[in-house]
Amino acid sequence: MAESFDPASYQGRLPSPCISHCVMVPETGLCQGCLRNIDEIVGWASASEACKRTIWLATIERRRNHPGAA
Repeated sequence: MAESFDPASYQGRLPSPCISHCVMVPETGLCQGCLRNIDEIVGWASASEACKRTIWLATIERRRNHPGAA
């Protein structure tokens, strides 16, 4: 979903960026699959839609900087 998903224009409740490839990478502090940090993962369920959109946009930027991510 992450490659074709546009959180900036998405209408409705944002889905989680989780792709069920959950491995925290100690060197980056990010999940290897979704590229969220632990605070973003833990707080996702209670985050506002605006916060979720910010997290989604951050994961897209991180993916650009970590092309080898899942």
